[in-house]
Amino acid sequence: VQLQASGGGLAQAGGSLRLSCEAIGSPNLYSLMSWYRQTPGKQRELVADITHRGDTTYADPVKGRFTISRTNAKNEVYLQMSDLKPEDTAVYYCNAGYFGAGEKVLGLWGQGTLVTVSS
Repeated sequence: VQLQASGGGLAQAGGSLRLSCEAIGSPNLYSLMSWYRQTPGKQRELVADITHRGDTTYADPVKGRFTISRTNAKNEVYLQMSDLKPEDTAVYYCNAGYFGAGEKVLGLWGQGTLVTVSS
């Protein structure tokens, strides 16, 4: 099983990008799929996550600008990023996880895709 992410690239401030991530080779539905991002010297941070029921969580800096969605039949998760800002520049990683004892548990990581936002 592997997570294959795509859609990163260069955008201008105020522009949009859409990231996709597909769990290839998995027969199971991941109950939790997430997007994280990381910049040099900083810890990886949550951007947004979504359950298999469609419940979503967003980090405060992206609320109202980013939208996470998924297609359960394909075990695929998307991140629509709008009104991009230079501080959104980072490597974005998808994660396929689950719930353990009611808690969110991170699982398999994708390879990361670079998003660069110019001012």
